[in-house]
Amino acid sequence: MIEKIQNRISNRSFNLFGFAPLMRAAVMIPLVEINGELHVLFEIRAHTLKRQPGEICFPGGKIDEADATEQDAAIRETCEELGLEREDVQIIESLGVLIPPHASSIYSFVGKINDHKKISPNKEEVEEVFYVPLDFFLKEEPEVHYIRLGVKPEEDFPFELIPDGKEYKWRTTRLPEFFYRYEGRIIWGLTARIMYEFISLIK
Repeated sequence: MIEKIQNRISNRSFNLFGFAPLMRAAVMIPLVEINGELHVLFEIRAHTLKRQPGEICFPGGKIDEADATEQDAAIRETCEELGLEREDVQIIESLGVLIPPHASSIYSFVGKINDHKKISPNKEEVEEVFYVPLDFFLKEEPEVHYIRLGVKPEEDFPFELIPDGKEYKWRTTRLPEFFYRYEGRIIWGLTARIMYEFISLIK
């Protein structure tokens, strides 16, 4: 039985323990060369979208069953949103997995768009794109502000089953929110968090 247990655990694929129900998404930080200088491409989400209309983001979206890997999902979403073909996009490296404090897991990749002149945004999803020199992020530190997350049990929660009942001391979490200001645009939220991780690694 011990051998069977060991085989079951050791042969499983990478797993975020306790996070199986989370929505899985993949995004790409697209690097573009303009006049010999590397830039980062950002999208402004279409104002007709139900989720986060008008917000600044990276290309990406939900990982579908048809996607062979998380990387394939990031490439597919980038191509769909920017009107590109797969050969137009080159993956440089995986950045890792971000687990935000809500029901999702975000697989992040750094990529390169070979020719930005081919970009033709899908207007159903993307209002417009803009570019920020990579050097800007290397030189400018983001503003950092904090939010505090707490626990709010639902009305039917069985307080009688836990120590101290309704007086139980739930843990709270203090999380940083990063803000980059560039030419009147505010890059914040998960996009800024992913960007900050990327810049921290390459500095």
